[in-house]
Formats: sequence, structure tokens, C-alpha cells
Amino acid sequence: MRFPLSIGIVFTLMLSVGLSSSVLAASKFNKVLEIGQPAPAWTELLGVDGKRHSLDDLKDAKLVVVVFACNHCPVVKAYERRLIRFVDDYRDKGVELVAISVSKQASDGIEKMKLRASESGFNFSYIIDPTQKNARAYGATVTPHLFVLDQKRRIAYMGKIDDQMEETKVSEPFLRLAVDDLLAGQEPEVTETRQTGCEIDYVD
Repeated sequence: MRFPLSIGIVFTLMLSVGLSSSVLAASKFNKVLEIGQPAPAWTELLGVDGKRHSLDDLKDAKLVVVVFACNHCPVVKAYERRLIRFVDDYRDKGVELVAISVSKQASDGIEKMKLRASESGFNFSYIIDPTQKNARAYGATVTPHLFVLDQKRRIAYMGKIDDQMEETKVSEPFLRLAVDDLLAGQEPEVTETRQTGCEIDYVD
């Protein structure tokens, strides 16, 4: 009788399909990273404050929010005030936010970034990665493309900041909901959304 072996093979195949499906579901909109994967670490990136920044500098933070941004993108501009208010609301709770620009446009150079940060009153680190390697490592495709790192610096949420570019129409503040869940010791109810914004122009 070979039925037990056949059943075992079928079960193994079903289990493999199930696992594959869960992996695909975990990274539906990101070709590089999956939820729960360790976050790529950046090192020695120049900030508008004239200092060099690394992920390890934030080792005491409970959570780290990474957003790939730039000066020229109108979608990023629409979210600036929301990000500033987010930092005001969550920094005392142990949450740090870092914005990283990988744009090669002249309007996104470090001097222009310094001016933008000053004029807009940025209360978070704004740093530049001219190599673009960190955006590639995160699978970032647009600005703003957001990633929430948990206390163990694993990817806990990735995608968009909320569901509406027009703030008065927001009904699902994905960033805040994910951070609130993590601070409460829970996994975010929503772990990934489709990122929208200005396409990142990668240079080969």
C-alpha cells in the first residue's frame, strides 16, 4: 500500500503552496522586502544638520519610521505637515522618524534640502544618499514610500502614510495605526499598502 506516501506527498505540496502564498501576501507591493524581515541599515549618510547619520544612532528608540522623500515631489510636499505633526505626537513615546532622499535632481541637492528643512520647520532628520543603494535595499519605488521598523528593527509596516493625499479626507491613517498597534505590543492590523507618489528615478 502506497497511500500513506502519496498522502504525505500531497500534504507536503499543500503546505509548500500555503507557505508560498503567505510569503507573497507578505510582500504584495514590494519586490525586495517582506514583513518581518530585518530592516537594511544605513550608515554615515549626510544630514541637513551637517552630521553623519546611521540607523544605529537610533538604537534607543522604540520604533523607527523611515520615509523616502525629496524636495521636488508634490506628494511629499502634501505630507510634510502631517509628518511634522506625527513627530510632535510620537517622539515622547520613543518613536523616531528619518527622511532619506536619493534624488539626483538639482533641486534635491543637500544645500536645497537644508533650505527646505529650515523653511518648512522639519523636526526630523533629513538625510541624503547619493548612491541610492539604501532605497534599493528597501525596495522603495516612489516618494513618499514609508517603512515602520519595530523595536528589533524588523519591517512591521510598509507602504503609504494614509489613504488620502488631501488631509481632510483621510479615513485610514495607516502610519499612526501601525505605530499605535506596535506601541501597544501588537502586530499592526494592516502591514502593507500600495505605495503612491512620485516615481524614484534610479540611475544605473
